[in-house]
Amino acid sequence: MYELLYWLDLFGIIVFALSGALMAGRYKLDPFGVVVLASVTAIGGGTIRDITLDAPVFWVADPIYLHVILVTAVLTIVIIRRPKRIPKRFLLIADAFGLALFAVLGTEKALSLGAPISVAVVMGTITGVAGGMIRDVICNVIPMILQKEIYATAAILGGSLYALFHHLGWPEDVAIILAILGALTLRLAAIYWRVSLPAFHIAEKEEQKENK
Repeated sequence: MYELLYWLDLFGIIVFALSGALMAGRYKLDPFGVVVLASVTAIGGGTIRDITLDAPVFWVADPIYLHVILVTAVLTIVIIRRPKRIPKRFLLIADAFGLALFAVLGTEKALSLGAPISVAVVMGTITGVAGGMIRDVICNVIPMILQKEIYATAAILGGSLYALFHHLGWPEDVAIILAILGALTLRLAAIYWRVSLPAFHIAEKEEQKENK
């Protein structure tokens, strides 16, 4: 079971690092900028989670995560010469995989450390969305979690499903895979059909006058 979690975690690191590196390419950052953006995207959420739970920060305890990020960033620079030619939807899909993986794995880790279910789901959501938020803020883009996108909702769903399956005593590997698929399906469906949450909007006085 530990090996499954470890390899899923590394796969999530690769996906999020790729997402950060592609974003760096779209904004024409230098190689150092690519590595930085790949790093904060991949480990930002998990770092906040571990510090909040007073647990050893995962990439400090196991530097292989940093090596994986560096290799992913370098390969992205070498192989993908023109990131702007990559459809934006590809970036969204890569991000969706990382979101689903980290939301569920973050919830699992919080529960394993003895956190209450509600706290564990919040920690899972932070693990899934915080890295992308940091990436978007660095690139001066409004984070998807703050827009109409069904983003954090998918992370909450994944964490909640895992917490439910765990509470019901389902096998850990089954619970993790099904929860990841649940979060991923919701996020990909939202991307494909462009489904979003209603936006909160306060009408200005000028708009109110025009509507009268």
